[in-house]
Amino acid sequence: MSTIHTSPSTHDHPESSARRRTAAVLVNPAKIDIGDLRAAVADHEHAHGWTPSRWFTTDAGDDGRAAAHAAVAADPDVLVVAGGDGTIRVAAEAVAATGTPLGIIAAGTGNLLARNLGLRQDSTADAVRAAFDGTDRSIDVGVADLTRPTGATETRTFLVMAGIGLDAQMAADTDPRLKRRLGWIAYAGPIAKSVIGNRTISFLYRRDEGPFHSMQAHTVIVGNCGTLTAGVLLLPDAQPNDGILDAVAFRPIKRFGWSTVGYALALNRFFTRTRFGQLLHRIIPTPRTLQYTHGRKFELHTPAPEQIQLDGDPFGEITTVTLTVHPGRLRIRS
Repeated sequence: MSTIHTSPSTHDHPESSARRRTAAVLVNPAKIDIGDLRAAVADHEHAHGWTPSRWFTTDAGDDGRAAAHAAVAADPDVLVVAGGDGTIRVAAEAVAATGTPLGIIAAGTGNLLARNLGLRQDSTADAVRAAFDGTDRSIDVGVADLTRPTGATETRTFLVMAGIGLDAQMAADTDPRLKRRLGWIAYAGPIAKSVIGNRTISFLYRRDEGPFHSMQAHTVIVGNCGTLTAGVLLLPDAQPNDGILDAVAFRPIKRFGWSTVGYALALNRFFTRTRFGQLLHRIIPTPRTLQYTHGRKFELHTPAPEQIQLDGDPFGEITTVTLTVHPGRLRIRS
């Protein structure tokens, strides 16, 4: 972790007599041109009378958590995070309880949170402007309580989705170097391998405080947001600020069932975003290969250890996971 002061002095700025705001900037250096980002931040500080920002860089050795907590400890007026969904998740985990707003410079492979929130992704300067001087809004935070095969437990947050099965195996098996070079194309190999194998997982699950049920599924995804890359709408009812988690279980029958899954996902946006689509959706039954539900809490048990992913990052094997939602826990400035 490093702390850098890199902004022009603003001691003679006309706003200097009032309390001057300051930002902490958390950067994943593998995801963004830091020179462009520093220039955009410095321009904003000079134009609007902010004091020089404090800069923190993530360290792959600890998932960036040390830098995120150091940035929060600096007590900034806004925490600006530049990176992908994983870096944003780590920043949110550190800042959510403080009430400090989080500004987002989306610079990852999928940028799923930015997509779901409608944030700018094509201009670093515009994203910086919004992160400093935008409007605050509150979104929900998902919390994952993980139980490892050893019996050890840990708690992590997620903002987009948590997944077990194909979703998690895909995250675990994808070469991070290919992901950096090829983006989402790098997932093609793990996806093909999983679809051809069509491996299913046995679960015991319950929603909220209801009874336990047994199920077999290829993958289960619980989300705070609904849209994937390329605009694919996975969870049609998911909203990041409704205090609810939405879930879907993929249950294709043999490998040919995946065509039904693809068909259903391709039509989700049409069914939910147009009046004619909503009419057809009431007439056409939902394919049995996709089973949807929602709640404030999901508890899942697996008889054998299974991989889990949070916001696209692999988090190793679990035997139990409890997923809950904290409504309005995180302030986003945009």
